[in-house]
Amino acid sequence: MTRSAPRAPGTPGPAGLPRLVPERITDYRAHLERHGPLPAITKRSGRQEFIAAVQRSGLRGRGGGAFPTGTKLRAVADGRRGAIVVANGAEGEPASRKDATLLAAAPHLVLDGAFVAADAVGADEIYVVVGRANRGGYDAISAAITERSARSSRPVRLATVPDRYVAGEESALVHVLNGGEAKPIFVPPRPYERGVRNRPTLIQNVETLANLALIARYGDAWYRALGTSDEPGSVLVTIGGVVRSPGVFEFALGTPLPAVLDAAGGATVPLSAVLVGGYFGAWIPAAALPNLTLTHGSLKANGGTLGCGLVAAFPAARCGVVESARIARYLAEETAGQCGPCVHGLAAVADLMDTIAHERTGPGAHDTLVRWLGDIEHRGACHLPDAAVGFLRSALSVFADEFVSHRNGTCTATDPNPVLPIPEGPTRDWSWQ
Repeated sequence: MTRSAPRAPGTPGPAGLPRLVPERITDYRAHLERHGPLPAITKRSGRQEFIAAVQRSGLRGRGGGAFPTGTKLRAVADGRRGAIVVANGAEGEPASRKDATLLAAAPHLVLDGAFVAADAVGADEIYVVVGRANRGGYDAISAAITERSARSSRPVRLATVPDRYVAGEESALVHVLNGGEAKPIFVPPRPYERGVRNRPTLIQNVETLANLALIARYGDAWYRALGTSDEPGSVLVTIGGVVRSPGVFEFALGTPLPAVLDAAGGATVPLSAVLVGGYFGAWIPAAALPNLTLTHGSLKANGGTLGCGLVAAFPAARCGVVESARIARYLAEETAGQCGPCVHGLAAVADLMDTIAHERTGPGAHDTLVRWLGDIEHRGACHLPDAAVGFLRSALSVFADEFVSHRNGTCTATDPNPVLPIPEGPTRDWSWQ
């Protein structure tokens, strides 16, 4: 095989897509031949210049919160010395595979992003965190860390967390890396103020870090060559449900939602809805898809969210009430057990959803569900209760006719099989191993 010469720093970046995972590259030498060496950012002026470039790029976090990455970098860089960088690849969302795919296929790009982030904020330690079930990602990133250990001036530590829904939340990662349980803790202080070992801590999703590595090489103007003016760049999306070829795909932000589904071969049967953003996300009616694009703004205006980058096609032959009840039960079982709205509120809502899905209830149960969702909202110790509330409110809207049918003791679905993945036997081990 003929190998190309290493790319010189400052060389214009590759045009078009894919950017993040054009092919599986786990060997460091092959990685350098494709991307070239990572520019060093050492002096304070260089750090500030890079952070400014990230701010100009418009890059937002890819872990679900979509917080501006440059703002996050600056907050840690402006703190006291001795910062720590945490690469978050925990990916607790059961239906998402984008972080696992990235870690397995491009571990050195993720490490590049962690190193350039550490340069930018003045960090002297790096942690990479993955979920325990992600053996492929763990093995790839572990081998990459070992391969680069002789070349690195900073220690890189690899940690795992239980495969729980909230274990990848920022404060949960801080808690577990400080020797506690992998569950969210109350804030403030926020990680950028006092995180791991009470030091300023930058926590970024692994996809965010991979984009940082590319911006460091090719610049903010190159990054903005894809996407929209308000939401530039590309994003990894897990496409699932009833599509011909489910998997992880990379799209320019602003891509129409129908084109997203077409990239996976299109829906195999007529659809009633699409779940966007994962179980922290929302249902969107299939009839609305032609008017939507893959952007935070477009999805938010229609009650959705880009979230973890999940787009799951839901067939008209299945029951949205039953499917939503399954997910409500899963979210209730994922409670960290720290506050009443989560422990008791979500359990009660899940019980009521089961009743609505499988028994004749009349209008009273629907009214009670709406009231309980209002009682739970904004009262949790973390974002899990609010996410469940948002998800179920979207179900009440999108599957309104089906809720009426269930209230009268009927169901219009013709296929009882579930569509979305729910882990069996939830792990109750919160400790760090």
